[in-house]
Amino acid sequence: MSIASIHAHLDHALAALPAGALVVGFSGGADSSVLLHALAQIPAARTRGLRAVHVDHGLHADSAAWAEHCRAFAAALDVPLDLCRVEIERDHGGGLENAARAARMAAFARRLRSGEILALAHHRDDQAETVLLKALRGAGPQGLGGMRTLRAFAHGLLWRPLLTQPRAALQTYAHTHGLRWIDDPSNADTRLRRNFLRREILPRLQAHWPDAHAALAHSAQWARGAADFIDAEAHKSLARIRGRDPATLLWRDWLALPSALRDPVLRLWLRAHALDEPTHLHVAELERQLRTSADDRQPCVRFADTELRRYRDHLHALHPLPPLPHDWQATWDGASPLPLPDGRRIALDPPQRLDPPLRVCFRRGGERIKPAGTAHTRELRLLLQEAGVPPWQRGRIALIYRGDDLLAVAELCVSDAAMPLAGRLRIEAASVVERCPH
Repeated sequence: MSIASIHAHLDHALAALPAGALVVGFSGGADSSVLLHALAQIPAARTRGLRAVHVDHGLHADSAAWAEHCRAFAAALDVPLDLCRVEIERDHGGGLENAARAARMAAFARRLRSGEILALAHHRDDQAETVLLKALRGAGPQGLGGMRTLRAFAHGLLWRPLLTQPRAALQTYAHTHGLRWIDDPSNADTRLRRNFLRREILPRLQAHWPDAHAALAHSAQWARGAADFIDAEAHKSLARIRGRDPATLLWRDWLALPSALRDPVLRLWLRAHALDEPTHLHVAELERQLRTSADDRQPCVRFADTELRRYRDHLHALHPLPPLPHDWQATWDGASPLPLPDGRRIALDPPQRLDPPLRVCFRRGGERIKPAGTAHTRELRLLLQEAGVPPWQRGRIALIYRGDDLLAVAELCVSDAAMPLAGRLRIEAASVVERCPH
């Protein structure tokens, strides 16, 4: 590809880009130097308020000198540069490479103003490496689709305008313009997986398949199209099988989905509730338990800080529930909310001072209540079962007593003696359950 072609490619890509100021993520390496230099030659890019951000990871003794090189490079182009120093978590569980990337992207996100577009210099060879890495991790269509040319990011967008261009084209541009760039010695460290692929594996593949990079990038396009289609179908399917409580799914309907949709629907649902995503092994275990567990069982799959529990027709997603103090109870006068041990609060709306104060505790077994308007006393255990309260929530329902008389089961049901409180009891951040039948 000629230099003129790179300029033409960027000019065409800019014309199709949504409105927004441009911010180049500028490492000082060859690729980002080409991107910043080329955009600086295009009037449309400067009209957008072209600027750059350099992130100093502080991992190399020369990092301060690299930052100074970037400052001088940008100044020569008359492009404003924002220098940002970050601290890297060296004992990061995912390795130093991933920790540095996470810190860098977080720094970009902090520096990006509303509506701005972060431009990164990833090219076709980077895409091929990404696809191979994802394949070796057992990724599905979403991962095999590689990097997107344009996606939402922080307060704006992330743009990779060179994603279809080979590394060789960028190298030719850099040498023709006499650009000076930083050679980070870590790029030669083949202990890092991407470097190993780049230096040891892909050259061998190219010896037999000269178009390997182009073929892998083309496969990524096909996979990305499939992933986008699956994502759209997953949104539709999730809307159909979600329970009345958004934190539940109709588990039989989930199992009935095509295999290509079950995993994406599950992940989409969990992301919507800011819960952890499972590994493929966890998804397989969930399917196994749902298919094989008897109807009177409550299977549960746990991972990270998330639990998936089945009860009756629904699959519930939740954080693990903290244990409650043994024999906890408290007095409550109704004038202000009463904190419960698990972080919730019980309150009257509107507040009212109760005289004498009431006693609040949790279930200990054997409780009975006569729901308002009924003729018979009922076992609380049976009432909660009839109401469909999941077993893991039953011991966390606040019971309100006057002396030894059970007046109310939180906001769920009240006795005749507690009718003045009916409809006024509130549990803040309470779990969603049905009201007890009268």
